[in-house]
Amino acid sequence: MLTNRQLLILQVIINDFIQSAQPVGSRTLSKKDEITFSSATIRNEMADLEELGFIEKTHSSSGRIPSEKGYRYYVDHLLSPVKLTKTDLDLIHSIFKEKIFELEKTVQKSAQILSDLTNYTSIVLGPTLSENYLKQIQIVPIQPDKAVAILVTNTGHVENRTINFPAKVDLADIEKLVNILNDRLAGVPMDELNERIFKEVVTYLRQHIANYDSILESLRSTFHPATHVEKLFFGGKINMLNQPEFHDIERVRSLLSLIEKEQDVLKLFQSSKAGISIKIGKENDYEEMENCSLITATYTVDTKQIGSIAIIGPTRMNYSRVVSLLQHVTSDLSKAFTSLYDE
Repeated sequence: MLTNRQLLILQVIINDFIQSAQPVGSRTLSKKDEITFSSATIRNEMADLEELGFIEKTHSSSGRIPSEKGYRYYVDHLLSPVKLTKTDLDLIHSIFKEKIFELEKTVQKSAQILSDLTNYTSIVLGPTLSENYLKQIQIVPIQPDKAVAILVTNTGHVENRTINFPAKVDLADIEKLVNILNDRLAGVPMDELNERIFKEVVTYLRQHIANYDSILESLRSTFHPATHVEKLFFGGKINMLNQPEFHDIERVRSLLSLIEKEQDVLKLFQSSKAGISIKIGKENDYEEMENCSLITATYTVDTKQIGSIAIIGPTRMNYSRVVSLLQHVTSDLSKAFTSLYDE
C-alpha cells in the first residue's frame, strides 16, 4: 500500500515523463508546485518506489522513469479524465456534420481525427455488413449474361457485386427481379439475405419470371453471407516515428509490419473487453508491442457492441487525454449508429 506522499510523487513522475520523455530526478520534482517536501524526503520516497518496482533507473541518466508496474498502478488508481478543449470537441463533432451519413466515410474520418488529436496510431473496426440492413438494391446489366448488383444499406454503405447469369436474361425480367427483391428484402439483415431469397423470394420469382430457376442460382453466390467481413480503418500509421521511443528503425519496422497484417490487428480487438480497456507493454499479445500501450473502446447500438476503436502509442502515452477522446468519439458514434439502425 503506497502512502499519499508516494502516490503524489509517482503521479508527478509519470505526468512529467509523459510530457518530456526525459527521466525525472529529485531536483526536477522539488521544483514542482505540488511537491512541498524536502529534496532528501523526495530521494527517500523515490528509492522506496524503485524498490517496490513502480519506477526504474535508466542506463543513461540518474533520473527515474515509470515501470510497467508503475503505469498499471497509475491507470488503475490515479487516472482522471481531462477536459477537452473547444478545438478538440469541434474536430470530433465535425465527423458527424455531413448531411448524408455514410458509414465508411464517418468511420474513416473518426480514425483520422483521433490520430491527429493524439499523434498516435488509431484503428477503427467498423460494423460488419451483417450488422446492417438492406435499404435498396439496383441491378445494372453490363452484358447479356452479366449484371452488377448495387446494394445500399441503412448505414449508407454501398457495395457492388457481380451477377453471372447462365444465359441471356431479358431486361423486363431484370426489372421484375429488382422490384421483387426491393419489396421482399428491404429491412432484412445483410447476413440473412441468402436465406430469405431461397425461403421466401423464390415463390414470387416463380410466379413472375419464366426462367426463375437459373436466375435463382445466380443470386446464390451474389448474396452469400461469407462476403460480409469486418473492415479496418487506419489513421496515422506512421505517427510512431514522431515518438522518441521509436527512433530505432528496427523497432518501428516490426511494429508497422504487425499493423499491416489484418488478421493480427483483428486479434487486438478480439482480446479486448467491452468499454474502455488498457493494455500496457508486455500485457499486449504481440512481442512487437512490448514497448507500446493499447487503449481500446467499444461503440454500441442500444446495448449491442457493433465496433471498436484502438489507439496504439508508446507506454509513455497520455492516458488521460486518450481515454477522454475515446469516450467522446465512441459516445457520438453510438448515437449516430443508433439513429441509423432505428430508422
